[in-house]
Amino acid sequence: MPMNLFARRPRAAPDGLVAAVLLSFLATAGFMYVNIMPAIVEGLQTGLHFSAAVAGRIGSANVYGAAVGALLATLLVTRWPWRRTAYALLLLLIGVDVASMFVGSSTALLAIRALHGTVGGCLVGFSFSVIARTAHPERAFGVLLVVQGGLGGLGVMVLPRLVPMFGTAALFAALALFSLATLAMVPFLAAYPRRDEPATEAASRAAARVPAGLLMLAMALLSVFLFQFSNMLLFSYIIGLARHYALDPLQSATVVGVSTWIGMLGSVLVVVLGTRYGRVRMLTVALLFTALGMYVLHGSANPVIYALANVGTGITWGFVIAHLLGMCARCDTTGRAAALGGFASKMGLASGPFVGSLLLGADRYGLLIDVATLVIIACTVAALLPAARLDRLDARLAAQLPATDVKSAGA
Repeated sequence: MPMNLFARRPRAAPDGLVAAVLLSFLATAGFMYVNIMPAIVEGLQTGLHFSAAVAGRIGSANVYGAAVGALLATLLVTRWPWRRTAYALLLLLIGVDVASMFVGSSTALLAIRALHGTVGGCLVGFSFSVIARTAHPERAFGVLLVVQGGLGGLGVMVLPRLVPMFGTAALFAALALFSLATLAMVPFLAAYPRRDEPATEAASRAAARVPAGLLMLAMALLSVFLFQFSNMLLFSYIIGLARHYALDPLQSATVVGVSTWIGMLGSVLVVVLGTRYGRVRMLTVALLFTALGMYVLHGSANPVIYALANVGTGITWGFVIAHLLGMCARCDTTGRAAALGGFASKMGLASGPFVGSLLLGADRYGLLIDVATLVIIACTVAALLPAARLDRLDARLAAQLPATDVKSAGA
């Protein structure tokens, strides 16, 4: 009887904006903790008096667990029904977050957050596989990042102020409430059945020309890993970096939160522009600006430079990662390559804080900045091959389709 009630609910149009927003919440629930990672790392230090290195490792364990879950999802997305799986995973996430509220040991917390990450990573993998079944995955990922940026910015600004009053329980309660809200949204999503053909004729012709070469997929996955690694290497410690340069931590948290909000402009650009100006051109410019924005963090003793660097890298992050994940999604139509993109993303997000905790030592924030900048340059090189290949495929598609279909395919 409950399933019949759900079947009669109104459903969002599969490729519409409302559906993209709902899918964004579903994907975000699996790794919302990443978007508020600075607040979590700072909160564990101030609330439970963990060292920066220990707090960073707990954050890394959470994301390494997510990588395991994302890899598991690549094996299951073509076998398990995504909706029922999403219900189960969201309920598990809520349970683990509630349990985390009562843990004070760093060892126990590291283990339970690794479990949380595994569940969340699996949810993200299923969510990405559904996004890959939409007509324009780059745009759906753009909406996803707008949702993440808005909520993540709010969390980074608000949660550090709640920890002194309510302890670290405030961090995990916020995550549990978000998963609960997402649970209520799932019934309104369309069915998104597994299929061998994309949703539109134009997308079908385009996908038919995407080569199954492992090199293209491997380079796309490598670019995702390097980009997320570099960003999280700095982002996890961005409030500590401000303290290192004698800036006020609470004011810096506000700067980071506002920068995250402004950074949503990058994701909005993906939604508006799609790939019409070519991936190679747009990604090269955006990645080089990212490297520049990271490097100028050496001047963070000046609060204006700190703020501008955060804003600039926030905008380029939203723009770049949507395109990189979209490239992975274009590599097949089952959603498995998109789930692999989620795995590569989680590995990068997890490795950044972990390597950062090893490099940081006695406040060696300058070294973190240099390493992050060099990794972004390596990411630029890795992204060019799949970007150029997909640009050529889109150009051939545009030459073969009628004008109306070209507009739809290139959007």
